[in-house]
Amino acid sequence: MSHNSSVEKRANRLILEKSPYLLQHAYNPVDWYPWGPEAFKKARTEDKPIFLSIGYSTCHWCHVMEKESFEDPEVAKLLNETFISIKVDREERPDIDATYMKVCQMMTGSGGWPLNIIITPNQKPLFATTYIPKEGRFGKIGMKELIPRIKELWQSRRHELESSAERIISILKEQATSGIDRGEELGKSALDEAFVYLSSRFDELYGGFGKTPKFPSAHNLSFLLRYWKRRGYRKALNMVERTLRAMRLGGIYDHIGFGFHRYSTDSKWLVPHFEKMLYDQAMLTIAYLETYQATEKEEYAQTVREILAYVLRDMTALNGGFYSAEDADSEGEEGKFYIWIEDEIKRLLPKKEVELVTRIFNIETYGNFEDESTRRRTGKNILYMRDSLPAVASKLGIPLIKISKRLEDALQCLYTAREKRIHPNKDDKILTDWNGLMIAALAKAASVLSEEVYLTAAKKAANFIISNMTSPEGRLYHRYRDGEPAITGFLNDYSLFIWGLIELYEATFEASYLKNAITLTEVMMKHFWDNEKGGFYFTADDAENVLIREKLIYDGAYPSGNSIAALNMIRLSRMTANPEFEEKATQIFQAFSNIVSETPAGYTQLMVALDFALGPSFEVVIVGNSQSKDTKIMLKAIRDKFIPNKVLLLIPSEVQEPEITNLAEYTRHLTIQEGKATAYVCQDYECKLPTIDIEKAISLLNAKNKVA
Repeated sequence: MSHNSSVEKRANRLILEKSPYLLQHAYNPVDWYPWGPEAFKKARTEDKPIFLSIGYSTCHWCHVMEKESFEDPEVAKLLNETFISIKVDREERPDIDATYMKVCQMMTGSGGWPLNIIITPNQKPLFATTYIPKEGRFGKIGMKELIPRIKELWQSRRHELESSAERIISILKEQATSGIDRGEELGKSALDEAFVYLSSRFDELYGGFGKTPKFPSAHNLSFLLRYWKRRGYRKALNMVERTLRAMRLGGIYDHIGFGFHRYSTDSKWLVPHFEKMLYDQAMLTIAYLETYQATEKEEYAQTVREILAYVLRDMTALNGGFYSAEDADSEGEEGKFYIWIEDEIKRLLPKKEVELVTRIFNIETYGNFEDESTRRRTGKNILYMRDSLPAVASKLGIPLIKISKRLEDALQCLYTAREKRIHPNKDDKILTDWNGLMIAALAKAASVLSEEVYLTAAKKAANFIISNMTSPEGRLYHRYRDGEPAITGFLNDYSLFIWGLIELYEATFEASYLKNAITLTEVMMKHFWDNEKGGFYFTADDAENVLIREKLIYDGAYPSGNSIAALNMIRLSRMTANPEFEEKATQIFQAFSNIVSETPAGYTQLMVALDFALGPSFEVVIVGNSQSKDTKIMLKAIRDKFIPNKVLLLIPSEVQEPEITNLAEYTRHLTIQEGKATAYVCQDYECKLPTIDIEKAISLLNAKNKVA
C-alpha cells in the first residue's frame, strides 16, 4: 500500500505484514510490532507493559486516532519510551479481539473500535478503553496524560496492577464457562420469546429494531420469516417487509453503485455509516431472496440482483475470492465519495432529468441532512427515496416502464461521474468465513433466480478457498492476501465455509462440494469440539493460546460459528442419514440453552437452526436425468417456494454409479418412475410414496406441522 509521505518517513515492522490495516500504520513514528513472540520477548527483556491497539481498515475512529496520535511525533515518542506497542487487525485475529473486547466491556461497561488495551508482557490486562484523544477533553483522558500516568503506576504500584489483572482474568475464565452447562432443552417457547422480544423492539414507523444506531441484522429477518411460516402470523412477515423496504429506500442503500452501507446513524435509515462490509451484502442478499420466495414480489429479487452486481463488480478478486470491505472515508472525510451537492447534479444531467432525480431522491439546495456535530445543513445530499418507484410513477402520471428507463440512464450518468472521484480504500484481504457467507448467498441466488453468473462466481470462490486456503493436512487458513494464506482457521471459517459448500451442492448437485463439507465438518469436530460440555470453541485445540479459549454463541453483526454449525449439522445429517451430526447439533442447543433461554432474540441464527430441528422438515430426493426438461421444471418448482427447512438432493439417472450415493447410502435404491423425474419426499422421518406429479410433490412440502 502506498503512503504519500513514505519518502521522508521510515517504515516500522508493520511494513512486512499483509493486512491492509497494519500497512496503514507502517509509516507511523510509533515503533509498532505485529502480535507475536518477538514483541512479548522484547517487553519481558525491557520490563515494559504493552500498548495493544486493535482496529480494522475501514474503521472511521481508527483513522481519526491514527492521524491525531499515532502519526504525531510527540505521542509516538511517549509510546516508544513507555511501551512495546502492538497493532492487531481484528478481522485477521478475531480471537484476540474477542478476548480483549470482553475485558474492555467488563472494565468500562462498553466496547468498540479502536480498542486500546494496556497489558503485561504475559498478556494480562491492566487498562482498557476505546478511542483516546491526543489531549484530554470533556472528562476523557488524552494520550499525553495517560501514558505518563501508566508509566508511573507500572514503576510504583505494579503489584496492585497485576493483582487487578489476575482478578479480571479469573472473572473472564468464570464467565467463559458459566452458563455453558446443560439446561432445559430449547423448544418452541424459545422461538415464541424471540418473536415477542423482536416485536417489542420493532419500529412500526421506519422498520428495523430499537432506536439508533440501526443495524441491518439480517439474521433477525431470516428468523422472522421462518416464524411467519411456522405460526402463520402476518405480523412477522410485515416486520420483515417493512424493514427491507425502508432500508432499500433509505440512504443506507447506495442507489448509484448498489450495495448496503454498514448501519444507519438515525432511525429513518437516512444517514449511514458509509463503510460497506462483505458480510452485510451476503446476509442481506439471503434475507431479500427468502422474502422474494415468501411473497413473490419482484422488488426483492431486484434488490438481490443489485447487491450482487455491486459485489461481482467491486468486491471480487481476479482469483475468485471476495474482498472484505470498503472504507467509509475518502480524502479524509466520511461519506465524501457518496454525497452530492445540487449544482453537481444540475451540471451533469439534462434539466428534465434533474427534476426527476431531485424529486425521487429528495435533493435539496441546502442539503437533505444535518451535520452530526454542528446540526447544520451543509448543502450535501444523501440519495434516498420516500416512496417506491411504482408509487412515484403513479403520482407523476408517468408509466412505470418509462420512468424506470429514464431513472436508470440518469443514475448511470451519475455513476460514471462518481467513478472519477477518489475512491474509498478497499480492504482487499480475503477471509474464509466471510467468503463462505458470500458463497452461500450467491449459490442460493443462483438457485432461486436461475442465474448462471452467480453460480460461476460461487464455484470460483469455493474452488479458490479449497485450492489456496487449505493446508496439506486439510485445515483451513483464515486469511489470504498477496499470494499468502495465513493464520490458522477459526470456528467461523469452518462453519461459514461449510454453509457455502452445502448451498453450492444444492445449487449444482456436484457431490464434491458435499464431500468437502462433510470432510471439513469432521476436521471441525476433531479440533474445536468441547468433549466435556458440548459446543465448539472459537479456536482450535492446537492454536496459539490467547488468555482464554472461548465458546461464542451470540449472533452479532453476523452469525456465530456455533449457530451456523448447528444448522449445517442438521442439514448434513438429513442429507447423508448420519445421526452423529444431528446428535452434535442437539448438544450445541443443550450446551448453550441456559444462556440462550434468558434472551432468545440475541441468538436469532441459532433460532433458525432450532426451527429446522423442531420441524416440520423435509428430505427431498429427485431422481431424474439432470439435463432433461422435466427434472429442471421439478427442481425449479421446489426452489421457487419458501421452504427453508428442507434438504434437496439429485440422483442423476443418466449416471451409472453417481458419487452422491456413496455419501448418502440410502439414495442408492431410489429409482426413476415411468422414465420421468421422480420426487421422494420424507417429512419428519416419515417417507411418502414417490411421485412424478410436480403439484403433488409441492403439496407434500407444504404440509403443516402436526403441532404448531
